[in-house]
Amino acid sequence: MLEKYDPEKQYDLKEASSIIKEMSNMKFDPAVDLSIRLGVDPKKANEMVRGTVSLPHGTGKDIRVLVLCDASKEAEANEAGADYVGLDEYIAKIKGGWTDVDVIITMPSVMAKVGALGRVLGPRGLMPNPKSGTVTMDVGKAVKDVKAGKIDFKVDKFGIIHASIAKASFDSDKIADNALELIQTLIKLKPSSAKGAYIRSIHLSSTMSPSVKIEPKSVMA
Repeated sequence: MLEKYDPEKQYDLKEASSIIKEMSNMKFDPAVDLSIRLGVDPKKANEMVRGTVSLPHGTGKDIRVLVLCDASKEAEANEAGADYVGLDEYIAKIKGGWTDVDVIITMPSVMAKVGALGRVLGPRGLMPNPKSGTVTMDVGKAVKDVKAGKIDFKVDKFGIIHASIAKASFDSDKIADNALELIQTLIKLKPSSAKGAYIRSIHLSSTMSPSVKIEPKSVMA
């Protein structure tokens, strides 16, 4: 793998996407991940960067969606393609340790019940949140958005955004398009209080590959 590129060189996004494809010849289809170090201090509330983005080519993953709702929204959730729909029975399963889903969507009126699951869902990144669009009355649209490739992101305590943005089987142009969509969304969310360089470094990698450095200036326009 290391013979296919220069680990010290910074590449433009399309070159990096092509290199990742060349290095990802596994017996399975690896995920392609983007890691972006931001010039923010996540300890400051006004520099916390989080949000959602709809990737133009989806993630390539079959996203398993659980909708926790009352009877009035069950038909809407099922029609939109949710994998699991219900309330009390799934709350009981989650309390028992079941978390075999990728995204949980719920409605405001049942958040009192869902909030009690914080200790189980929080550490796994599954807790519904209005800011990520997973606490909403429009559960049908939320399910369709997630299934189509909408992801949420949040800067970690080191000031880094980590996101799975494609599969290695994607064309390199589609990998680059998805990565650019996330990067440009982050640029729009730059906190006014952030000082100095905002995009400090960008690395692209796949599940079992080393990372490729991306020149930040090449994606800032």
